[in-house]
Amino acid sequence: MESPEVAAVLFALALVAGLIDAIAGGGGLITVPALLWAGLTPLEVLATNKAQGVFGTFAATAGFARAGALDLRRAAFAVACTFAGAALGALLAQHLGGEVLARLIPLLLIVFAIYFLLSPRVSDLDSHRRIGEASFALTVGFGVGFYDGFFGPGTGTFFAMGYVALLGYNLRRATAHTKLLNFTSNLAALLCFLPGGHVIWSIGLTMAAGQLIGGWIGSHLVLRHGTRLIRPVLVVASLAVSVKLLLDELGG
Repeated sequence: MESPEVAAVLFALALVAGLIDAIAGGGGLITVPALLWAGLTPLEVLATNKAQGVFGTFAATAGFARAGALDLRRAAFAVACTFAGAALGALLAQHLGGEVLARLIPLLLIVFAIYFLLSPRVSDLDSHRRIGEASFALTVGFGVGFYDGFFGPGTGTFFAMGYVALLGYNLRRATAHTKLLNFTSNLAALLCFLPGGHVIWSIGLTMAAGQLIGGWIGSHLVLRHGTRLIRPVLVVASLAVSVKLLLDELGG
């Protein structure tokens, strides 16, 4: 860490990212540029982002669990599949590029933003499920977990989309379970990055402190305000991530 001023900026940005991520996902839109600004290499950015993100998603998950918003027994298989997918994605990310995903993901996020904005299924009431819990774990859990380990932006939106559209969860319940799976994918990816020594802990732990506070606040805001808060933040976060990725692609 070069100076107390840099540490303070990274802490503040991580707090905001943890808050936004707990509500709607998209915190990486803040933390990844912050880590690049701090002078980390791309691989150090990916690894350190997972290190600090573990704390924010843990804080949010703990807040939801304490409030009784999580069904841990029913989510166990999805957690296992997400962990396996994220570990595989993180291992491949250290050998392969993500150019194809970088082009595809912004378009998918725009579609999801429109869905969350207009669909009557996005509410504080559960709706009819379309697939079983096991099928969800094997497809969305493993698939999105793999994506998070390999690339990352928009992971929370993908999990929330799956819970709402496929399992019929209301948005508050979907957000709570999304944080559980997002914490799982962050942890699995981090464990795969650790042996390579790519995590810059002086920066990661500074940002982790901000993530803990932001994640805790965000989870309580979701429990209090539900869809009235989540829907607009989720739509804005989805579109923001999409625009950022598209601009990066055009700039490259």
